[in-house]
Amino acid sequence: AERERGITIDIALWKFETTKYYCTVIDAPGHRDFIKNMITGTSQADCAVLIIDSTTGGFEAGISKDGQTREHALLAFTLGVKQMICCCNKMDATTPKYSKARYDEIVKEVSSYLKKVGYNP
Repeated sequence: AERERGITIDIALWKFETTKYYCTVIDAPGHRDFIKNMITGTSQADCAVLIIDSTTGGFEAGISKDGQTREHALLAFTLGVKQMICCCNKMDATTPKYSKARYDEIVKEVSSYLKKVGYNP
């Protein structure tokens, strides 16, 4: 069902270790219909990776007042996740491709919001 719909529904786990740490990567759903599953995964995390849609319209929807980017960042902080790694996805779909101006705009807006939530970007 996930592959057909192109979205994550369930939580997936991958474990590995380094010389200093035991790590578990939790892939939690980002789709609004599965926010309970996202909360379950996030509540177990020490650090989160926030994937940001860089496309025109996609980023604006995510960072808007009721957008998922904002919702996920706020939920992560509220659930005790003190470290957030932000990744800009779909930069190849910006105009021009891999636009530095678009990247800088996203960094500015996301950093501003994360600071309001309680993170130190």
